[in-house]
Amino acid sequence: MSRTPLDTVEHATATPDVELPWAELGLKKDEYERVVEILGRRPTGAELAMYSVMWSEHCSYKSSKVHLRQFGEKAPQSDALLVGIGENAGVVDVGQGYAVTFKVESHNHPSYVEPYQGAATGVGGIVRDIIAMGARPVAVVDPLRFGAADHPDTKRVLPGVVAGIGGYGNCLGLPNIGGEVVFDACYQGNPLVNAGAIGVMRHEDIHLAKASGAGNKVILYGARTGGDGIGGASILASETFDDAKPSKRPAVQVGDPFQEKLLIECTLEAFKEKLVVGIQDLGAAGLSCATSELASNGSGGMRVTLDDVPLRDSTLSPEEILMSESQERMCAVVEPGKVDRFLEICDKWDVIATVIGEVTDGDRLEIYWHGGKIVDVDPRTVAHDGPVYERPYARPSWQDALQADDANKLPRPQTSEELRDQVLQLVSSPNQASKSWITSQYDHFVQGNTVLAQPEDSGMIRIDEETGLGVAIATDGNGRYAKLDPYAGAQLALSEAYRNVATTGAKPLAVSDCLNFGSPEDPAVMWQFAEAIRGLADACQQLGTPVTGGNVSLYNQTGEVAIHPTPVVAVLGVIDDVARRTPVAFQEEGQLLYLLGDTREEFGGSAWSQVVHDHLGGLPPKVDLERERLLAEILISASRDGMIDSAHDLSDGGLIQAVVESALLGRKGARLVVPDGLDAFTFLFSESAGRAVVAVPRSEELRFNDMCGARGLPVTRIGVVDGETVELQGEFELSLEELREVHERTIPALLA
Repeated sequence: MSRTPLDTVEHATATPDVELPWAELGLKKDEYERVVEILGRRPTGAELAMYSVMWSEHCSYKSSKVHLRQFGEKAPQSDALLVGIGENAGVVDVGQGYAVTFKVESHNHPSYVEPYQGAATGVGGIVRDIIAMGARPVAVVDPLRFGAADHPDTKRVLPGVVAGIGGYGNCLGLPNIGGEVVFDACYQGNPLVNAGAIGVMRHEDIHLAKASGAGNKVILYGARTGGDGIGGASILASETFDDAKPSKRPAVQVGDPFQEKLLIECTLEAFKEKLVVGIQDLGAAGLSCATSELASNGSGGMRVTLDDVPLRDSTLSPEEILMSESQERMCAVVEPGKVDRFLEICDKWDVIATVIGEVTDGDRLEIYWHGGKIVDVDPRTVAHDGPVYERPYARPSWQDALQADDANKLPRPQTSEELRDQVLQLVSSPNQASKSWITSQYDHFVQGNTVLAQPEDSGMIRIDEETGLGVAIATDGNGRYAKLDPYAGAQLALSEAYRNVATTGAKPLAVSDCLNFGSPEDPAVMWQFAEAIRGLADACQQLGTPVTGGNVSLYNQTGEVAIHPTPVVAVLGVIDDVARRTPVAFQEEGQLLYLLGDTREEFGGSAWSQVVHDHLGGLPPKVDLERERLLAEILISASRDGMIDSAHDLSDGGLIQAVVESALLGRKGARLVVPDGLDAFTFLFSESAGRAVVAVPRSEELRFNDMCGARGLPVTRIGVVDGETVELQGEFELSLEELREVHERTIPALLA
């Protein structure tokens, strides 16, 4: 892109007719014309590079902003919320002077192009968001979606993604405590690789991304800037995959977890000595993002000399330096008197650090190269005032027919033998089978504070050794439900994550989300997106869990075929003492099994309809948010007061899936009896929401029943923990040995 002579601001002003490659950089004609209008002249090549990456869908949220506003407009009052939407990550108060920051983001397209590096750098990027808030990262989670489990390309993508997540996270010394793995043909060309991270700090240690104080120095530190990832996440994630286009492999960043580990320790030491005024990680859009966001969020302008940026490749043009998304880099604003000490700390940790500019008392972002001014912009126009589209949206013409294709009318098992066979089909299906082949590649217990990890309902981390204070996190999302009804599907995703956190004994506090959808240029997709946002915002308001931030990932489709709308929701909760947590596994024989909540004939989008009939149609389970809130209160109280020894939420696969998982984890069987008013099939496979199964010690039975009765929660005794089989009285019996064999063999067999 470099031109001769140097394309300075002065040169651009004098040569208005020079053609620039705005379309190749992803800008629309009217967007380019808007840049010209803002500047009052044509942009320089460097300015064009900045606007193109910062105005991309991935960075500017130009198609989603109008809908995302609901998260602010409908935000519930929350005493726990310390930092909300707009910063690198949300921050909540968890008590005892501690604050926890958490966020989920996507690295979908890069992970399809280059699975290992795409997934690894997804972890690296989300961890830097956590560091930038002033926190020490303590855990990661990974909600994943892949194509059909038996498709050859899944065998290419999945092992690379898992190795990338495990390799990067394990090298950082961060436990991976949660997430999901879902298979569906709709993700064949667009796997969803969402990554989340949690960090812990004291309240006074919170840092924000802003450059204030004229004369303060701008320091770029971390890895050298290279040619990998030029325009990577920003442009790669802002258009639809098309097999006719050239390879996008050069756009995928390359990660170095050991460099990131040094960056973490270096940054935390600088924070401890209070050397940093403002900070921003370099993720999507690289230096373009870091400089424009720091400047626009601060009280002045910024002057940067690009010649001072440490490079891995001396042939890079200034445009490429500004667009590079090379990993393991951060930008700090430091007072002049503290620069030497900051650089000393960087040197101690073997982290390259260079002063590349300073904060000015003006209102412009000015960037120089070889003595010429190549950027002179109002930073807000780059970072915050990009295009805002009110994309047309309309309920798709096929939605009514899809909902009318009622899964409740599918043929059901007619004999006990058929019922038994379908239980085995379910628990051995790729989505319900054990994911230990995947999760065993992650270190769950490094740092020594992991209390719960996969396959528990939520991950849990102890954050104070003396008091036992801890936090729990769960991520959930069901694209099949959202395809049937995106409004309800988003609420069901929130409900399940909320319920999973409460099942372990933690109180849900706040939400982050990763909203994965197809092309915003398709009115049907935009309708799905708008409905999902509306549903999630309404549900968060009712449950009192504010959205603290998150990510929108659009253009997840190949050609004309979009993925199922897949809003992934992360819920963070707090528990006063992790010693009172509730695990999934059955603990003691003789304990009584109780079903909490109402069971109805609800099979739309269910695992049973997918596994047995390869069917998607009807309506998803009904959402009752007040019931979810009540169930959570009961589960938290019962955990705190020692009334239950194990608990498992009911979701994909229904009650039988939950009971089998608890039995296999605890190596103890269960004898079940169908309650009055239900048939065996509905009892086993219904996916009605707002339910959980708990194991109650006999000594606590009366107290537990009294509590549920007093609060109006339906509770039904359905069996007992006992023996070495899972038995449904009068119907069938399955040994734990047989269940374990079919449950654990599926994934290794598919990926062998």
